[in-house]
Amino acid sequence: MEERVAERLRGALGPYGFEVHAFKVGWYNAVLPPAFHLPYPDDTLAFVVLSTPSMFDKALKPFVNKEQLQMIRDPVDQCVSSHLSDVKEKFPDQKVDIIFDYEILPSRKPRFLAQTAAHVSGAAYYYQRTDVKLDPWGEKKIYGVCVHPKYGGWFAIRGLLLFPDIQVPFLKQSPPVDCVRTEEKRIELLEQFNFHWKDSRYRDIIEVKETYSEEQKVYFATPPAERFKLLGLTQEAQ
Repeated sequence: MEERVAERLRGALGPYGFEVHAFKVGWYNAVLPPAFHLPYPDDTLAFVVLSTPSMFDKALKPFVNKEQLQMIRDPVDQCVSSHLSDVKEKFPDQKVDIIFDYEILPSRKPRFLAQTAAHVSGAAYYYQRTDVKLDPWGEKKIYGVCVHPKYGGWFAIRGLLLFPDIQVPFLKQSPPVDCVRTEEKRIELLEQFNFHWKDSRYRDIIEVKETYSEEQKVYFATPPAERFKLLGLTQEAQ
């Protein structure tokens, strides 16, 4: 069942630069405190959705061109929302719940922890300070970061697709690829992500097969309010 659903999702989202990776809700809930649990049975089928470097040209720019005369608040969020919402049409006989990466609960906590979902699905390895044996940071707060085996840090986690009526008790978990193998490289990764994230060096911690285009790098480095003109949008579109 999982393979049939995954194949249909890849057919719907793959041409637009998205990846999908399956997991069971129980795998996710097992590694998090109850406050972050997804409210579904453990065997519920879910998919984490990633955007790859090609999403900018394959999905975002065509979406903006199509929607130019309508209200656009955040082009990327609305583009992702449009494509994931369209997925429901591919499953007319199934309930499909969508959680987007930008959604928050009334408590101000995120509705799901994106990097944990990516890790348990096998999509990308979530490196944290616990992956470093000789921790050099003392009392400093150190945030973890996911690394994709093909794209390094040149990708984003966009949301979850959950199928409440599909239970997959026999789904086998595939661990993410541990592509930052040495202690030295892991320290370098976490240092760059926490203290020099603006220069994006952490994204190239491994040799990557594809990165963001120069146009895309400029877009994401530009303050959100100024991105509209880069896409040819007027201020009225906001």
